[in-house]
Amino acid sequence: MHASLRFVTDESGQGLVEYALIISLVAIVAIAALRVLGEKASNSLSNAARELS
Repeated sequence: MHASLRFVTDESGQGLVEYALIISLVAIVAIAALRVLGEKASNSLSNAARELS
C-alpha cells in the first residue's frame, strides 16, 4: 500500500480530532456565556453596593 493512501485511510487520530473540536466548541460557548452573565452579575453587584452606601 502506498504511504499516501495509507495516510488517507488511517482513522486512528479521528477520535482525538473529534474530541478536540468538541472541547473547543464547549470552551467558546462557555466564554460567551461568562461574558454575558459576567456583565449582568457585575451590574447587579454594583447596584447592590450603591444601594448599601
